[in-house]
Amino acid sequence: MKTRNEDPEMHGKFMDAALDEARTGLSEGGIPIGSVLVRNGTVIGRGHNRRVQEDDPMLHAEIDCLRNAGRQAQYRDCILYSTLMPCYLCAGAVVQFRIPVVVAGESRNFTGAQEFLADQGIRVIDLDRDDCRSLLAGFIAEHPALWNEDIGEI
Repeated sequence: MKTRNEDPEMHGKFMDAALDEARTGLSEGGIPIGSVLVRNGTVIGRGHNRRVQEDDPMLHAEIDCLRNAGRQAQYRDCILYSTLMPCYLCAGAVVQFRIPVVVAGESRNFTGAQEFLADQGIRVIDLDRDDCRSLLAGFIAEHPALWNEDIGEI
């Protein structure tokens, strides 16, 4: 029997919402990474990478999502979805707020902080979705310098 955190249909639905956020970011001229925060089957926050749009190096998708969710008394019953495996900045926010589950759309374009999250007791699920991977791969091919800036590789 699958637990709520292992329901592939649920993960697909919420990853689709995160992917919509990524596409919104791309349409705004930004980096196509999106995120949603879910509690009890309801999206309570959504966001996308807006580093370029807002000239803010901290405004990764997961951070934007958490900001848009507003103050929460606690996050222990939430799941964070991101189209890409979170980086160390975003993983730090997950650990700080004790979000127990992170579902990533993919980690081939960027491996992120998966091991760090797992070491902190966070359950990490990598869906390895082609649509998440191809959207970002296309962006990276067209804008390698901007991508390297985003991941600190310049």
